[in-house]
Amino acid sequence: VAIAHVMGASVEGELGRIGGTEEHISVSAREATMTDPEEARCFAAATGVDALAIAIGTAHGRYKGTPELDFDRLAAIDHLVPTPIVLHGSSGVPDAAIRRAVELGVRKINIDTDGRLVWTRVHREYFLEHPEGFDLRGPGKIFMSEYAKFIAAKNEKLGSAGELEKVRAFLAG
Repeated sequence: VAIAHVMGASVEGELGRIGGTEEHISVSAREATMTDPEEARCFAAATGVDALAIAIGTAHGRYKGTPELDFDRLAAIDHLVPTPIVLHGSSGVPDAAIRRAVELGVRKINIDTDGRLVWTRVHREYFLEHPEGFDLRGPGKIFMSEYAKFIAAKNEKLGSAGELEKVRAFLAG
């Protein structure tokens, strides 16, 4: 982390536990995937990371059902950790749950899978209409437009639309 900071780079850490039995300590499958608030406090203090991704019930990739986020755990972590909190695996999480997570301290939301789904849809549609096509620039231009619309709509739903100038002013100091 110190080397990254010298080079002007920020560092995001990720903290959670692996399911099953470790050192003869068993935990439930759900509990095993969650970040422990006290461990988060210690990790953030010891490492000096600029942001901390925590596990409160989200997962990378597509969901088969609706994820159940542990908002009490998030509130506890936010209370103990002064570092900005990140939520990985937020694609497919209902917007209301994301808004609640933001209210409780989440400052960055990762939604890569949603973006990949936009990419896949655009390319499928393009090549169905242009079966002889092989040049990715055609669907690529469409994707850029569709992805911009997706992000704008997501920002609107989550209440972050129009905040860019505030962020720029904050970063400028």
